Amino acid sequence: MYIYILALFSAIRHGFYDIASLLLRHKAIVNLACADNRTALHEAAKLGRKDIAGLLIRAGADVDYTSNFGFTPLALAAQNGHTDVMEVLIQKGACVMAQASDSASILFEAAAAGNPDAVSLLLEYGADANIPKHSGHLPLHRAAYRGHLLALRMLIPVTDISAIRRSGISPVHSAAAGGHPQCLDLLLRSGFDANFMLAQRVRKGYDDERKSALYFAVSNNDISSTTLLLDAGALPNQDPINCLQVALRMGNYELVNLLLRHGANVNYVCKVNPLHFPSALQYALKDEIMLRMLLNYGYDVHKCFECPYGNNVHFILGYEGWTSTIIKDTMFCEVITLTWLRHLSGNVVRVMLDYVDHVEFCSKLRETLVKQKLWSEIHAISTNPRSLKHLCRLKIRRCMGRLHLRCPVFMTYLPLPNRLKDYILYKEYDLYGQGNFVRTW
Repeated sequence: MYIYILALFSAIRHGFYDIASLLLRHKAIVNLACADNRTALHEAAKLGRKDIAGLLIRAGADVDYTSNFGFTPLALAAQNGHTDVMEVLIQKGACVMAQASDSASILFEAAAAGNPDAVSLLLEYGADANIPKHSGHLPLHRAAYRGHLLALRMLIPVTDISAIRRSGISPVHSAAAGGHPQCLDLLLRSGFDANFMLAQRVRKGYDDERKSALYFAVSNNDISSTTLLLDAGALPNQDPINCLQVALRMGNYELVNLLLRHGANVNYVCKVNPLHFPSALQYALKDEIMLRMLLNYGYDVHKCFECPYGNNVHFILGYEGWTSTIIKDTMFCEVITLTWLRHLSGNVVRVMLDYVDHVEFCSKLRETLVKQKLWSEIHAISTNPRSLKHLCRLKIRRCMGRLHLRCPVFMTYLPLPNRLKDYILYKEYDLYGQGNFVRTW
């Protein structure tokens, strides 16, 4: 008997209707299951064999027979976007509300496949868009993640906001994670919140415990999605690991500039390995473009020159830099004087002097700087009075405060000449804005 069912499966795979019919008239048992407890009707539905599916149903095939994974023939047809087979099965009584072992509904499978006709058909026959799978994801989430714009457009009006809240994740997260700006744009224009944060139980599934859709977009190095989210009001400082830190680590000028222009906190502190000076600097030590971008947006340069030892001898710690077992409040002077970084110290400190008035070099930093080519210039700047023009710029920036420096739109409301505004914002040192992309040391 088993040989006949194997022959029937083979006939279905090759689309041989007459052979399938002949086998059914003889020894083949229509509801005998094979691998994964799937029947011949499962196979026909999966492959989109509409005529053979009808033949099997007329021969007594169970339209709701469930496989080991909880799939019915209708679910497999939906998975593969075979709308004509789905219609045959539904008209013969197949249940549109069936769920797989992981609670994924047939509508969820159709949304994953992205065939808008399949989604429309299921909705027409009463499928519920608010039934989640075990993970909490709804059909709306899956369509957004896969980038199925037409299916997404159908699912938006039939999905309840309360169901989305219960899921703990917004379809905006899904579209951003999948890297689909068109779907993201549709969701944002439909009123979905760009600042919906992942529920705590969902966040625990990620090592970095990310919260925002913006974090997904930035992590994907996705400029289009990041722009859409920021323009829709996404806040860039909500995640445990700052979005700016992710962009800096990837070295993407455009992404960094985009985040800074929308208020990213240039003085964020990395919670994994905190430093005495703001953490962003560690990603810009070898790159003047990136370094000046950070400094222009209000990086706290003075923090880098704070050292409790001053002119006294620094304690010898017995190691250089960070280790996997030590997290401490590391000073800038300890980092920039490391064996593999000290050759950068002159360039970095020289740039920093453009953003401060008078600073003191501790003994450890000075010892390293005097060996650098730029020491004579650094020494001349640090030991002579700064120009009144420079001091006025620093004073104005202090009066504005870092929050306003992080929000350049604020400058448009100041009753000042454009030239003065540009000077206050260090436009002459905006290497990225000038299109200079080769300034590395």
